[in-house]
Amino acid sequence: MNNVLQKGQSFFNKYVGFFFVAVVLFWMKTYIVQLTQFDLGIENSIQKFLLFLNPLGSSILFLGFAFFFKGRKKYIWLIVIDFLLSFLLYANVLYYRFFNDFITLPTLTQTQNFGDVSSSVVSLLKPYDFLFFTDMILLIVLLSFKFVKIEVKDMNRRKVAAIFLLGLVISGANLSLAEIDRPQLLTRGFDRNYIVKYLGMYNYTIYDAVQSTEASAKRVLADSDDITEVINFTKSNYAEPNPAYFGAGKGMNVIYLHLESMQNFLINYKLHGEEVTPFLNSLTREENTLYFDNFFHQTGQGKTADAEFMLENSLYGLPQGAAFTTKGLNTYQAAPAILGQEGYTSAVFHPNSRTFWNRNEIYKSFGYDKFFDSSYYEMKREDLAEYGLMDKPFYKETTPLLDSLPQPFYSKFITVTNHYPYPIDEEDTSIAPHTTGDKSVDTYFQTARYADEALEQFFTYLKESGLYDNSIIIMYGDHYGISENHNKAMEQVLGKEITSFESAGLQRVPLFIRVPNVEGGVNHEYGGQIDILPTLLHLLGIDTKDNVQFGTDLLSEKHDPLVPFRNGDFVSPTFTSVDGEFYDSNTGLQLEEDQLAEAEKYREIVEHKLALSDRVVNGDLLRFYTPENFTPVDPSQYNYNNSEGKESNE
Repeated sequence: MNNVLQKGQSFFNKYVGFFFVAVVLFWMKTYIVQLTQFDLGIENSIQKFLLFLNPLGSSILFLGFAFFFKGRKKYIWLIVIDFLLSFLLYANVLYYRFFNDFITLPTLTQTQNFGDVSSSVVSLLKPYDFLFFTDMILLIVLLSFKFVKIEVKDMNRRKVAAIFLLGLVISGANLSLAEIDRPQLLTRGFDRNYIVKYLGMYNYTIYDAVQSTEASAKRVLADSDDITEVINFTKSNYAEPNPAYFGAGKGMNVIYLHLESMQNFLINYKLHGEEVTPFLNSLTREENTLYFDNFFHQTGQGKTADAEFMLENSLYGLPQGAAFTTKGLNTYQAAPAILGQEGYTSAVFHPNSRTFWNRNEIYKSFGYDKFFDSSYYEMKREDLAEYGLMDKPFYKETTPLLDSLPQPFYSKFITVTNHYPYPIDEEDTSIAPHTTGDKSVDTYFQTARYADEALEQFFTYLKESGLYDNSIIIMYGDHYGISENHNKAMEQVLGKEITSFESAGLQRVPLFIRVPNVEGGVNHEYGGQIDILPTLLHLLGIDTKDNVQFGTDLLSEKHDPLVPFRNGDFVSPTFTSVDGEFYDSNTGLQLEEDQLAEAEKYREIVEHKLALSDRVVNGDLLRFYTPENFTPVDPSQYNYNNSEGKESNE
């Protein structure tokens, strides 16, 4: 027995023993984090085993890089690598708590946004978060108190190679098993959730880096032939306008009102016996307003930026990061440029920093004439939300700016009050919070009520100024407000279980389109943000048949009701796809075997659409195609600097 103990102690006093202690600790930590901190949708025993296995190969390979250092340095670098990987893991946990998603390489380039979201990070911290680094602390303790002796002698290359081979064999077996359970895992990687579930956080990071690098290289390799397939697709997918609506708003102003984080379940929802959004509810009955109750957000990691991107271009956001930050210098044929060549003045109003989401650059590529950012507003401290000026003072201060625009104008108002984590001072509330016990869910209803009241005040101005009767007013929800991380609280809110199918349904956001003298009502057509641009242009009497747009007119009799999500899932009036499973959209039940083939065709169409749109954006293909009667935008002709800025925090 003593002999065995001595051999054991001798093994752990060697670097290889210390290395495997580090590997086991890091492996177990990563497994526990992946199991408890991410909702990966583990469905069977193979997936359970892979979730347990996948951190092992990564741990051996990544920590194994410390073998390349000599003497004592290999101990130091082992701990440094452990820290860097732990930091990456923890950063993803924080990111997931906020966005219900994983960090991608392009999101790391969005550093200009970090200062603006820093106040929200505090709300994401948990008391137990220090445990993410306990394995590293334990390794330092073992060395500092000499429980483990430092071995200066280095291992021979064959033994090091054998350890790396072990890591590769485990990772290879991991991938093979994953491919059995999820064929084409790496080639159909729209959903990051699958990659993390099957291959683990660290292999996902490598996969994402490869994908992002390939996407960046596509512009260099693209040529004019690449746009041909895209043009053929968008022409064949074109939905001709409905004669009853085409040109109904010709020559009118356009006013977009961005309903930050507003989900459709809020419409007609009552809390404590009160309507949460009484003004928006009233618009569902307004005689000239069309309300779409099966309208979905289609955003990815870009969230608000993705919504804007689709709104202006009818192109999908990217699978990683946001086109706003990574593709700001691309050639676009966006709404401001199209309407600018029809005599419109275009402007954006947003009470936050102009650099947030790289707006001050990409708006130039869209052809926006003016960008009124926070420097145009009295940014009084008592009027500030977490992401800029609160909605009521924002609308109030915007009215003289809007009055200064020559008509007809194309305008967009981006509000910020109803934004996660939904903080609001008591004096600004007019409804009590919900009672789920989930703070951000409970106060969500209060900030939504505030946003609704601000909107009503702005409509009062529009009516008094005369703009109301000469403008198309479009109100749209940009993305979800309550993520899947809060499903338990949402079950209390809605009084039912939030299944995968129900979660897909919760991606509905409001869409209101008010056109003077056009009969309104509730429209049950399925659609998404990708469809707004062709719908608007047809209302203005501008045909889109020659434009590269992936959406179709919501009011057309030939509108395509298949709504792709950025991760490859989709909804439609007949089938819904969530996490690789197919459901009947009417009953919510999983499809029978005889229906799967037809649903699979829907998925193939969705993947084709997303791939073609990605090809346009990543390859900057619109530089090779100009529609008839359209003049390409010259971004250098635009300047948004405010020489008389009045920003303050007093």
